[in-house]
Amino acid sequence: MNKGGQSEPFGEVPRLLAVATATPSVVLERADIIAGAQRVFGDSVERLLAVYANAGIERRHSCVPLGWYLHPHGWSERNRIFVSNAIDLLDNAIRKCLAEAHLACADVDALVIVSSTGVATPSLDALLIERLGMRPDTCRLPVFGLGCVGGALGIARASAMARANPGRNVLLGVVELCGLTFRSNDQSKSNMVATALFGDGAAAALIRQSADDLPAVVAWGDHTWPGSLDVMGWHVEDDGFGVLFSPRIPSLVRDSLRPAVDDFLARQGLALDRIDRCLCHPGGTKVLAALESALDLESGTLDIERAVLRDFGNMSAATLLFILERALARGLPPLSLLTALGPGFTAGFVLVASRGTAGAS
Repeated sequence: MNKGGQSEPFGEVPRLLAVATATPSVVLERADIIAGAQRVFGDSVERLLAVYANAGIERRHSCVPLGWYLHPHGWSERNRIFVSNAIDLLDNAIRKCLAEAHLACADVDALVIVSSTGVATPSLDALLIERLGMRPDTCRLPVFGLGCVGGALGIARASAMARANPGRNVLLGVVELCGLTFRSNDQSKSNMVATALFGDGAAAALIRQSADDLPAVVAWGDHTWPGSLDVMGWHVEDDGFGVLFSPRIPSLVRDSLRPAVDDFLARQGLALDRIDRCLCHPGGTKVLAALESALDLESGTLDIERAVLRDFGNMSAATLLFILERALARGLPPLSLLTALGPGFTAGFVLVASRGTAGAS
């Protein structure tokens, strides 16, 4: 991609102060997951073994041991496990994020929590305020149902809050325990594919509107395609969430993403050739290939995405923040475009400029 001419600092815009991630202690290797799937599905899984081989995922982290997945579990048990582990993981990610930014829990002015793999009332943000000893006037925003696009749109919503409240610290927490949605009595192809893709993880990002010399979140946007409600999501069943994956997802990405990207960038006075790096929620290897095709990237360009997918699997909304953390450690180029796709069917876009540069006119 062609480097755009960056010359002037942005000034007062939302800035990324820190990003941190956390995973459960249980690690599931691919061979063990295949063996477990064969025990649950029997001969039915044989036709899908190529999915495991081609998923590009070597291991996943899980909040429960492999044996848990081999037996039926009710909704109430699943959700108890979700709430307990989600709070632990968010606690871990948030403390690391605040430590990186040299701030304390009492310095947080607003807390945005994104998740789609369990429910809680009081919501996770309220539980975290109590646990972490945050101020009683901390603004709360729980966000449910965004699925994989939640990483991008979580950054967008937190950035909008930061822009509306200059100088205030807005903390974004994202947690997805995708493994808990697996239902051993569901013989559908979508459920089997989920066993080859899903992992558990959490992340946190701290955002503040300022003129500091930090990565700037300069623009964000959504695009929801009409007539696409059946592409991705959950079926709510008696024993939990039933996964909905359309086989059309890679072709939709390949054929429909680019016009939405072009429209978003045009509204910022940009074109795709001005973007130095795309940071994309990977979904899976077929989606990665479709993303590279849609965005005119050379095959293999999305190397951070493939590494995160290999080491952690698809953690839904949390995945993009794992990718962003690695990209920040490597060093962001002048202008990066974050993208993700989720239920709706919706694309989320976030434009991030590196320190001291400006990309949008």
